[in-house]
Amino acid sequence: MANVGSFFWQLIWIFFMASALQPVIQQHVLEAARRRRLASFERKRNSRVIAMVHRQETMRFLGFPVVRYIDINDSEEILRAIRLTDRDVPIDIVLHTPGGLVLAALQIARALREHPGKVTAYVPHYAMSGGTLICLAANEIVLSSHAVMGPIDPQLGESPAASLIKVVEQKPIERISDQTLVMADVGRKAIEQVRKAAFELLDGRLPKEKAEELAQKLSVGTWTHDYPIGAREAKAMGLNVNTDMPTDILDLLLLYPQPTRTDSGGVEYLPGPRVGRQASNNTRSS
Repeated sequence: MANVGSFFWQLIWIFFMASALQPVIQQHVLEAARRRRLASFERKRNSRVIAMVHRQETMRFLGFPVVRYIDINDSEEILRAIRLTDRDVPIDIVLHTPGGLVLAALQIARALREHPGKVTAYVPHYAMSGGTLICLAANEIVLSSHAVMGPIDPQLGESPAASLIKVVEQKPIERISDQTLVMADVGRKAIEQVRKAAFELLDGRLPKEKAEELAQKLSVGTWTHDYPIGAREAKAMGLNVNTDMPTDILDLLLLYPQPTRTDSGGVEYLPGPRVGRQASNNTRSS
């Protein structure tokens, strides 16, 4: 009986060890699959491929949601990748991000803008705010059919800079707190800085007047900060946009799965393509 009991506890120990190691193993498998997919796309395009993928809804830590966004670590890594790329090698950057720090996004955008080789930005789902700022640096922007970009107007804490300025303009100054006045002053500076940066990125890609107009429109709070700018509207603005999204990019995004959530998701479907009856008959007849 003692041997049976010892064997049972060994099995329990092995089970817990395997459970603890499983996420680590899965992560390594995913990372290897991503590297293979990136290498395959690089060979097809003869380019440097850089992926910046942020999942906005993430795992909970101590009961608090943790979100990812463009930060200094991202800019450091991307600038390093650009430095390791020859001047004549094209760069393909895959963006899936809600935005983030203007400083980091602008560092990335300026480095891409100065790269002599062609820069293509791929947006399979969304690249908002700072992600859009990076897109403005590209020679070409490729959006999926329903993918979107967004305005680049600065946000100060939870308030749009443009709205803070309007408060100061429309409300008697004696009824405005010093803190709001300070924030509005910072907001004016932030909008002007972002407007100038956007013009700097667009100048040469668009005629000067068009570049100034678009930089102004995107940065001054024309829309709410989460306003979706699709491919058709982006084209109308003068940006070099198309919807020829390679399947390889869409497949790459599948290798960045949504982190585990404590509640069950609201979307479910059986994986794999579905072929219509006519397409199925054509396949049989061929």
